[in-house]
Amino acid sequence: MPNPRADRVSLGILLMVAFTITAPFLDSFAKLATDTVPIGQIVAARFVVQAVLLLPLAAYLGWLHRPTAREVGLHFARASLILLSTFLIVRAFAEMPIADAVAIFFVEPFLLTLAGAFFLGETLGIRRLVACGVGFLGTLLVIQPNFANSGWVALLPLGTAACFTAYLLLTRRMATAMHPVSLQAYTAVAASALILPVLAGFEGTGQGLLDPVWPTWADGLLLLGVGVAGGIAHLFLSFAFSHAPAATLAPLQYLEILFATLLGFLIFADLPDPTAFSGMLLITGSGVYIWWRERRLERLTEIPPAALP
Repeated sequence: MPNPRADRVSLGILLMVAFTITAPFLDSFAKLATDTVPIGQIVAARFVVQAVLLLPLAAYLGWLHRPTAREVGLHFARASLILLSTFLIVRAFAEMPIADAVAIFFVEPFLLTLAGAFFLGETLGIRRLVACGVGFLGTLLVIQPNFANSGWVALLPLGTAACFTAYLLLTRRMATAMHPVSLQAYTAVAASALILPVLAGFEGTGQGLLDPVWPTWADGLLLLGVGVAGGIAHLFLSFAFSHAPAATLAPLQYLEILFATLLGFLIFADLPDPTAFSGMLLITGSGVYIWWRERRLERLTEIPPAALP
């Protein structure tokens, strides 16, 4: 008989791949919007749209519940982390190519793999650790030597990586206790409750990052795209973490850089150099290896012990 747990891990891996394909669309919409819309307003749109879409859906399907005081605190903690993470990376997108910013951010899967083992007690085998290291080496090769041009902005994706690691650890802990749609809906509501008063307080101050503007139709479509793409991507993420351990999913995040680079080229004509392409090959190889190894372990668990050599 098929192994139910193995099937869940496979589904988690597929959902994680879906996240890596969808997330770069959020990045692209956000980068396009930074030309005319303050970054704080872009971040707010990301969560307000998600709350408007997911809260009624979760209520209609009967997936909502009355959160306990502890859950409310966790939702606001998760919201604070993803708000700061989103703000930092969008700020980086305003001045850097998407591929470069995402490449620097991709120290995060390595952090997540270690953190999952340390904080959640998840298994961290030597082969998985080596695969993460190879993927991280590929990330270093992808990073262009353009810190002189970007300055301190190039450090912002590192802050995003740290915040996102903590966010995913909370996701892993909470996604097994509640429906992923409810999780994303409540977190979006908490994030909206945090960011909207900030924007209201900065209205009319002339502070470029947080003073909101009235968007044009084109801006409105971009902001809607940010919210829809973000909501869909993080639904995939929450479902993935409800099916598989963080240490298994973390290396697959490296695949996101491939899709981010493709969209960066198609939309912004940003094309990495040969060194970056070499890094992408390492990143892809590490992700494919993790996928292959998980599939192999699944097949072994499906074979009765007496049939094993």
